Amino acid sequence: MSRVLSGVGERVGEEVQVERGPLGPAQFWRGQSRYVVGELLDSWVETAPWWQRGAGVTGGASAELVASREVWRVEAVRAGRSRTSFAGVFDLSWESADNRWSLVRVHD
Repeated sequence: MSRVLSGVGERVGEEVQVERGPLGPAQFWRGQSRYVVGELLDSWVETAPWWQRGAGVTGGASAELVASREVWRVEAVRAGRSRTSFAGVFDLSWESADNRWSLVRVHD
């Protein structure tokens, strides 16, 4: 089971600060808590569904039509806790157009 974090307007997710390593997120901060990434489980690129794209786009290619975000599924643990008993699975996304990291899903 997973929880999708809802946002305001078209944005879904909770803004987080991320330190990126050579393969993807190495650690992230959610509020005052720091989470250390133990394992990168998966990564992919996705685009917004056509019905969620901005209104008023008519014909031709535009940055909005090809805008994408990178998503990483990571196993992470709150700093200072044991990975074996407190690890969680999180989906983090990077939206280059907004220069923004978001926590978009927490898996139970």
